[in-house]
Order: sequence, then C-alpha cells, then structure tokens
Amino acid sequence: MSDLPTCALLIVDVQYDFLPGGALAVSEGDQVIPIINRLIPKFELVIATQDYHPVNHGSFAANHPNHKIGDLIDLNGVTQILWPTHCVQGTPGALISDQLPLARLTHVVQKGTNPGIDSYSVFFDNGRKRATGLHDYLQEQKVVEVFVCGLATDYCVKYSVLDSISLGLKTYLISDACRGVDLQLGDSARALQEVQAAGVIMTDSTEILFESLANKE
Repeated sequence: MSDLPTCALLIVDVQYDFLPGGALAVSEGDQVIPIINRLIPKFELVIATQDYHPVNHGSFAANHPNHKIGDLIDLNGVTQILWPTHCVQGTPGALISDQLPLARLTHVVQKGTNPGIDSYSVFFDNGRKRATGLHDYLQEQKVVEVFVCGLATDYCVKYSVLDSISLGLKTYLISDACRGVDLQLGDSARALQEVQAAGVIMTDSTEILFESLANKE
C-alpha cells in the first residue's frame, strides 16, 4: 500500500490557529501530530492543505457587525456558519505546524482564499463553483487512493472525504489522526457515520502501520 505512487496521504489544515492556543482551536488538535508523523514515512506523496483567508472573509463574525460567532447567515447563496477570525493570509496562525516534517510535503493546497465563499473541502469551495486544483494534481500523479487525516473531523475532513469519494477516489479516513470541533455535541460522531455511509473506508494509524510492515516482509 504505502510505497505505491497511486497512494497519497492528505493532511487537512494542521495549522496553528486550529491547535491549542489558536484563534479557532480544536480540542486535542495537537494530538494528531505525532500520529501523522508516524504515518508520513509510509507514503511517497504527502499533501497538506491550508485554510488561507483574506482578512475580509465573509465567514468571519467580525465582518458582520450584527452577528456573533456561531450564527448562520446566507453568504452569496450558501448557508454559512460564522467563525472567529482565523488563518488569515500572512499571519502566524495560518502556518502549517512546524511540528510536522514540512520538508516531506510534496504539495500544499490553499483554500478559502475567496472572501465571498468558504471552502471546507480541500477540493472545492462550499458552493462547488471553483476547484482548488487538488484533483488535477492527484490525476497528474496518477493517485487513485487517498488517506485523509487532520482537522477538523466534522467540517474540513468530512467535506473533503465526501468530495474525494464523489470524484471516484478510493478514500480512507484515519480516525485516530483526526479531531473535531463539535459545536453541537456528537457532530464528529455523526460526521463519521455520514462519510462511512457514503463509501469512505474507516481505518486507523495502527492498521496502516501494521499493513505497511506486513507488506515489507
């Protein structure tokens, strides 16, 4: 599995603003990092994604004076949750954590760059009006299987794996290498059930590492 060029590890949004102390910290978000670091050597292609918002992004509650964090609004025809200002272009919070071996990244995809629409998925914006270019890159690299991990289970990871499946990629979600926001209790558990029902294959790091070692025997 791991040493085939048709297989890629996709690390979703492991950025400082989503880690403890960040502007939109995911509970225990930092705990995915050592797990991901153990997985990285098993893959030839390691792709990271990066929320990269302009400061005037429409998903920020601060840009809507009559609203607060957590409110739902219509943003150019798409229902949008309002978030704290986070992952602003050129700020430290937008950087991918340097606790990951950044030199091992073969490709980085930035998303959420259009102030008029958010982009949870690493493949498309939330209105599916514009692609990020990731699918084109995967096709160029002849990737047919992706293993997805990162932040956050109930938003960017969820929508990424659903789009991955819709694009015809064999898609695995590495459950112990993800953490969720859980705005509502149980959001992450429901997200896992939804993606599994859509055809995403659930796995964990132990299974991947064991299979990799077994394949080398």
